[in-house]
Amino acid sequence: MRPESSIITLLTDFGSQDYFVGAMKGVILSINPDACIVDITHEIPPQDIHAGAFNLLASYKSFPSGTIQLAVVDPGVGSARRPILVESGGQYFVGPDNGIFSWVCQREGNYRVFHLTNDKFFRLPLSATFHGRDLFAPVAAALSKGVAPEEFGPQIGDLVQLESVNPKADVNGMTEARIIHVDRFGNCITNLTRENFGEQLDNAKLIINDRQIESFREFFADADDQKSELFGVFGSSGFLEIAKQNASASEALHARRGERVLLIAGDSN
Repeated sequence: MRPESSIITLLTDFGSQDYFVGAMKGVILSINPDACIVDITHEIPPQDIHAGAFNLLASYKSFPSGTIQLAVVDPGVGSARRPILVESGGQYFVGPDNGIFSWVCQREGNYRVFHLTNDKFFRLPLSATFHGRDLFAPVAAALSKGVAPEEFGPQIGDLVQLESVNPKADVNGMTEARIIHVDRFGNCITNLTRENFGEQLDNAKLIINDRQIESFREFFADADDQKSELFGVFGSSGFLEIAKQNASASEALHARRGERVLLIAGDSN
């Protein structure tokens, strides 16, 4: 047995209209009445694994060591996709092996993955359409009671990966990045971090959909830079966001997730 961990977070695409989230919480509390359940969000767009991966990446560091992160965005429920438990960064991640945990693992570098096969921890009979309630919730609850990861199934050496969260360095000194998320305000969150700019932020420029952005702010309503329609700002997730004051940058740029963003730093041409 490992030390008990009372915090269990929930991230799903279930919304709040139906019973799904409540049923998962009921299963968790039936096994561990002392669990502290924290909702990250249940408004991930349906079946949008990338949005789930981003929101998990942006939030997991806010929680203490030992937190159990239960994430269910699962278009492959009932299929051959594996249910897994990931141990990484001092935390535990429970959910489907469809890439939703891959960006956290890419950031952390070191991780262990376990295939959830021990059905003594499942809620039986196991529904073919609601593994969030019958498989992932009871596993997370058992984990919170101190059950060791090895008890749930064998360790495996592979993990389904989304494309790399890191931008690509170009031979001409440019960096090819992309939009990895568009938030509800229309801000285009790129996979660029401060490390990609070095000391050249003042002289950098971005190119996206033939639009050039050379303005970078410290915050959204920066009084020193009110003339630029579109600008870059480092958001709370640590990534550079392309924003438009009180409007949607996504609409202004006709840009969606996956759009290419070219960074030209310093004196590069």
